[in-house]
Amino acid sequence: MKTPCVAKCKNNEGICGGCFRTMSEITEWRHMNDVKQSDTIDEIQGERSTHICSQCGKPAYCDISAGKSTCWCFELTKRDTSGVKSPECLCRECLAKLPLLN
Repeated sequence: MKTPCVAKCKNNEGICGGCFRTMSEITEWRHMNDVKQSDTIDEIQGERSTHICSQCGKPAYCDISAGKSTCWCFELTKRDTSGVKSPECLCRECLAKLPLLN
């Protein structure tokens, strides 16, 4: 499967600012089978979701809500979520925009 890279790569403290894959998803990409690659793209793009992002209103995906013990967001440098009104997880794009915790 073709990579979702959009040639706007920038490591934004654990998440790519272009395609919104985590750094581990990027490094593991070539070892993933087609199903795992497709699932990852669907989760990033909101085609496969567990809830609606409280910031932008778009579909979002949380690994914990999907029954896993950890989530993709655990890989990221912690963000300041003090301005987030809902306890629900944010989508990758909105989470990437939040400032880092000091």
